[in-house]
Amino acid sequence: MNPQDSRYALSVKLCKAWNWVQPNGVPRDMVCRGLMLQLHRSGHIQLPKRKRPPVNPSGKQKKPEVIPVPEKPVTTSVKSIRPLRFIQVRRTPLEKLFNSLMDRYHYLGYCRPVGEHLKYIVFAGENPIACLAWSSAPRHIKSRDQFIGWSPDVRMKNLSLMAYNTRFLILPWIRVKYLASHILSQMARRLSGDWQKQYRHPIYYLETFVDKTLFSGTCYKAANWIYLGDTTGRGKDDHTNKPNRSIKGVWGYPLNTQFREHLCHAG
Repeated sequence: MNPQDSRYALSVKLCKAWNWVQPNGVPRDMVCRGLMLQLHRSGHIQLPKRKRPPVNPSGKQKKPEVIPVPEKPVTTSVKSIRPLRFIQVRRTPLEKLFNSLMDRYHYLGYCRPVGEHLKYIVFAGENPIACLAWSSAPRHIKSRDQFIGWSPDVRMKNLSLMAYNTRFLILPWIRVKYLASHILSQMARRLSGDWQKQYRHPIYYLETFVDKTLFSGTCYKAANWIYLGDTTGRGKDDHTNKPNRSIKGVWGYPLNTQFREHLCHAG
């Protein structure tokens, strides 16, 4: 019926016909194209020839632009710099500043997120003092899944109801005792509402990994996060059953007392 359409155009039409959209209304184009490609390779349908090679976003990713900020040392108490301002900067003019700060000052550098994600800069007055990044949760973490108590099918259905703290940066010239745990506590109070605005669904649970060769997770513990255990050090695509990366501590934070009821709901 549509012999002149590209694979992308066919994907958009199929998403529309099936009402196959993300919670925020955006068509599930990439998932749909993956399904169509599987059907094509299995001989069930015949797709048009590919017009251009697929784009690899990581292959052309540019290093973030350096945006200078004042590096004046701050050595005071949390009380003296409150109230802090938490600004969600994804898809705003401040996103470039976030990317720059992460790339320059976080030990892992900046990494372009995939899937659902939000970015925050924390300001004291007019000056940035911290950055946090949150994204979609990893598919399977043994200690987390045991703690929640969900089945594999329910986990895949409800994984979007969790958020993963991929980056947490206190700028190196900021030396304020208890600041990190204070930021985590304040962040937990607003993240689900911001997620609802952006993606049209709430979140009920937060998680993060802490590299045990570098950190002990003190700020997460002080903010009442729960230590659940360690990763295996093998990564999600491992086929050797041997550790090939550093062991990470798994920390979790339920956002309300009914979190299991929401995450384990199979309806």
